[in-house]
Amino acid sequence: MTGVARYWQLFRVQVRSSVLLGLQYRADFILDGLVSLFWTLTALVPLFTVFHLRDSLAGWSFEEALVVTGWFTLLEAILEGAINPSLTAVVEHIRKGTLDFVLLKPADAQFLVSTARFEPWRSTNVVTAVVLWVVAFVRMGRLPSLPGSFAAVLLLVVATALLYSLWILTVSAAFYVVKIDNLTNLFNSIFDAARWPVQVFRGLMRWVFTFIVPLALMTTFPAEAMLGRLPLPALAWSVVGAGAFGWLSRRVWLSSIARYTSASS
Repeated sequence: MTGVARYWQLFRVQVRSSVLLGLQYRADFILDGLVSLFWTLTALVPLFTVFHLRDSLAGWSFEEALVVTGWFTLLEAILEGAINPSLTAVVEHIRKGTLDFVLLKPADAQFLVSTARFEPWRSTNVVTAVVLWVVAFVRMGRLPSLPGSFAAVLLLVVATALLYSLWILTVSAAFYVVKIDNLTNLFNSIFDAARWPVQVFRGLMRWVFTFIVPLALMTTFPAEAMLGRLPLPALAWSVVGAGAFGWLSRRVWLSSIARYTSASS
């Protein structure tokens, strides 16, 4: 079995285990899904409030901003359903010194900790995101452009890679400070700004959300791609930026692992 096939098999096993664990308590599974849907819908309240008072915001109409919200909802599902559960558990392993059990396994430690746990009920947010896009384009009376749709799919991969890389960088801080609750709360608070088009922000904040914490690449750029107005250079730089963040997060992770002191040390 090749390396890629082996890790794909491991990934399938990890996902299957999480789904079976979630389905053991089906009532809780359904309830958690409904609660997730409720909180997603309440997140639309600020958008409706703003556009009740004005027709456009920073050059974005309500329908266009709804496309951005759809992307935010989709990435929030990926963050809370696939990234956050596994990587948050790493902090406990580090704190208790039990990361040994992961490091001793014959597979890449970063892969194992990144796929250890999933929250399948968060998939309801994926459906919500699709509904938001359908509503937005029906109200606009048109379909997403075909080239823009392909670009949006590519940007979904880019956005997921960026989100994962930023979270790896945040979690890696636990090897140095152990308790990173405030950092994770700060990260989640910053990510919440991605629900708005980046043009809403001005000056330094807009520069930070484009280049330092690239929220624009996660939600605004994919939305612009679907709307058929994302410049090709912006798409190219997004791919380059995701690669750079991925390389940086990997180097930081390896450096952090080298500092780890196990429970037996």
